[in-house]
This record gives sequence, structure tokens and C-alpha cells, in this order.
Amino acid sequence: MKSKWAAIALSMAVLTPVLAACTKQQGEDPNQHRVLRIATMYYGGNDDYFRTQFSQVFEFANPNIELEIVSAMDDSAYRYGTVKPGEKPADPYEKLKEIMQGDNPPDVVMVDYNQLPDLIANNLLTQLDPYITKDKFDTSDIVPAVLDGLKKLGDNKLYALAPTFSSSALIYNKTMFQEAGVEFPTDKMTWDQAFDLARRLSRGEGEDRKYGFGFSTQAGMDWYYSMMNYAAPLGLKMFDDDYSKMTVDTVQWENVWKTMVQLKKDQIIPPPPDFSNAKARMASGSFNPFQYDDFLSGRVAMAVINYGQINEIVNANKNADRIEGFKPINWDVVTVPVHPEAPDVGGYMNLDGVMGINAKAQNVEDAWKFIKFVNGPDWARLKSHSNYQMVSRKSYIKPPEGLDFNIQAFYTLTPAPNNESRYYQEMRNLYPQLQQIGRNLLQNVMDGSKEVREALKEWQTQGDAAIQQWKQNPDAPINLGPAPLG
Repeated sequence: MKSKWAAIALSMAVLTPVLAACTKQQGEDPNQHRVLRIATMYYGGNDDYFRTQFSQVFEFANPNIELEIVSAMDDSAYRYGTVKPGEKPADPYEKLKEIMQGDNPPDVVMVDYNQLPDLIANNLLTQLDPYITKDKFDTSDIVPAVLDGLKKLGDNKLYALAPTFSSSALIYNKTMFQEAGVEFPTDKMTWDQAFDLARRLSRGEGEDRKYGFGFSTQAGMDWYYSMMNYAAPLGLKMFDDDYSKMTVDTVQWENVWKTMVQLKKDQIIPPPPDFSNAKARMASGSFNPFQYDDFLSGRVAMAVINYGQINEIVNANKNADRIEGFKPINWDVVTVPVHPEAPDVGGYMNLDGVMGINAKAQNVEDAWKFIKFVNGPDWARLKSHSNYQMVSRKSYIKPPEGLDFNIQAFYTLTPAPNNESRYYQEMRNLYPQLQQIGRNLLQNVMDGSKEVREALKEWQTQGDAAIQQWKQNPDAPINLGPAPLG
């Protein structure tokens, strides 16, 4: 009981200066009741996550400001059955834009990063720079990749801020490197350098073989996923800007695919695991709880990992004495490898909580007050202990307690372009089909049944045909005839 009250006292001690900073506003009537409307695309009728993640402390510190969460997505209609014939589910993003311009518009909007260009181009967001200047709001401590990424979409102007983000780095098993007599990887090494290290680390045969590299820690990732992650920093386009034709029958795409072929020939990336005898292994007591994790199972020496996955490794090491045959892994991280053509561009980065002020906001002052607080140093200090995301302020990005690793590797590089969300929105039923065509053809190449350029020409041809069908009727099913094998 004593420890419980001590914990409560400590929490209040931490919160007190934050609340003071949050509530201190000269000339404000603390008794004046106001409503701040915040619109999101998600959460449906359940806004508990939003309040827990972003607004609880703000609400506690500002009892006179009532937060009303408005969601553009209501999934309750589909909870108990399928969509009715002829019924088309609403597009959450289009619904959000409709809400933003409605009779009772929200003040704050939370969107995906890739939706910002459209909102900015249509003058649906308020520029934040005047408010930042007026309040002398410090942005110098915000991770450059986060701040510059947001400015880039607004022609060097800020229309939104994001308090947290997640990104990727390259994790490596120090023991496997030391046993092979291979030097550790380094920040900003090239992909070719990383693959050279992987060749020196790969050894053994059959189920006992150790591999040097993985584009993911998860076993069974397909070659298409790996290829797209490798190609992303190069900025290669799958189709032209107005979506009128494919642009994959090029030397640049050919070089990327040939790299994948060489990686398979060199056997430095693990194949999908054999799941056929998983039940037998479990019955015999030799089941490996990490058989679907290439890094934790010791199959690969280094792999691309998201920040949130660090917690899985920490927990495995902490419970090593409970896991038969598992030894704690001595690990660290470096930046994702880079291409010489893009030496400062790395893996994907996901910005969470991207918020801006609606151009039609009725309560602009409280909207800015909320965004300023959620993106300020006090909020970052409170949220800096998260095991799954990093706060956007550098001063509060630190390894979890008790750990010491190169955490800067997760935010040193500029993130690679990630247009997936935009493509899914703008091309809807077409984009997944274009992806599947490419995935099947790449698998044909990896199996040796097609040459690289032959497959790319086929992707170009089939993709162009699909685009023409889509242009004629965006909502109609696309019929391409027999699909490639794969």
C-alpha cells in the first residue's frame, strides 16, 4: 500500500509543472466554458485511445474546454453483417473533408501524413507559422526528419505538427559477427557494403544455415516486399504523375530486380521457414517460440526492424531463462543502409498524430493551444517512456530505462518517400492489382521461369491495360485475363 501512494505522489509531482504550464494563459477566464471539436478519420464511436494518447492531460488541465471528438468513420453499420448489395462504404478521407467544410466544422483535424498535400492544395488548413512566431514556440528541438518532412509538403510552410513517430533501423547480433570474425555494421553504410557483410556471415546448410541479412525480422516476407523497401529511397515510380501509364520497364527497375536475384543466388537472405512440421515439433517439446522471427531465432545476423519491435527483443532477453534453448542476444542498431544516389535517405517513417487547424475553425485560439501543448516539451517528457513510438522532440528521445543502444539510428536519416496511402486512396481498386501483378512476376523471376526485363515488360503491358480499364470506369472490376504464375 505504501508503494502505491508513493507512485501516486510521484505521478502528481511529474504532472504539476506540466499542468501549470498548460493552464497558464494571461487574461483567460478559467470559468468560461468552450468546446473544441477535433475530427479524425478513425476510432469510430470509441475515442478512448485518442484521449489516452493525446488529450487526457490537456483536458485535466483545462476543465473549461470540452473536447468533442468527431470521427469520419462509423464502422458500427457493418459490425453485424456484410455490406448490403449496391451499398458502397464511405471513404473516410472524403467524409473528413466534407465534415471540415460542413455547418459545424471541427477546429482541429488529425490526418495521415500523405493526405496533407491535398488538404493544403485545397486551402483546407490554416498555416501555423504565424502562431509559432507569435508565441515563440520552439521548433528547433523537433527531429529534423519530422519537421522538414512536414514543411516539404507545404512549400516550406507548416500546416501541421506531429508529436510522435516511428521509424526503422538495422539491428544486428553482435555475437554472430564476432564468431564469424566480421566487423560490425556502421551508420550510413551502403546497401552493397551491407550485402558484402552478409555474404561473409552466411554459412551452413539446410535448417542449420545462418543468413547475413533480412529485410524484416519476420520469417516468410516475400520478395516483392523486400524489393520495394530496397527501392523506396531511390524514388522510383511505378506509374507517371497522372496515372496514365506504368513506368517500370526501365534500366533502374531492372537493376533493382537483378539485385534481388543476386541476393537469392548468394543465399544471404533466408527463405520462408518450413511450417509443415511445426505441429510435430510442438508435440515433441522442441517447438521454437521464435520460429517465425528470423532475428530472435538466430537465423539472421542483421535485419531491418521497426522501433516498436525493440520491446520484443528486450522481453525475450529478460525471460531467457524461461525459454528452452534461447540465449540472450547481444545487439545494437545502426541506420538502415543507403544508396550512393541518396546517401541521407533511409527507411520509412510513420508520423503519428499529424494535426492541423481547420481553415473554417470556429475556435482557432484553443485549437492552436491544443496543438502547441501536444507538440510541446512537457507533453514530450510525459510520453517519452513509450516502448512503441518516439516523441518528435530530440531532447526526450532516450533508450528505455536500463538499455544503451544507438537510438539516433532511428532518426538520423531522412525517411524514404512513402506514397502507399495516397495510391490506395486515389487508385482504390486498381493499385492493389498493380501490386499483385508485380509480386507474381517477381516471383516468376526468382523461381527462374522469367528473365528480369521480360517480366518488367509484362508488368508494364498488363499494368497499362489495367490503368485504361480503370480510367474508363474507376469503380468497375478490372479483368486482365489469366494472371502470371506465382
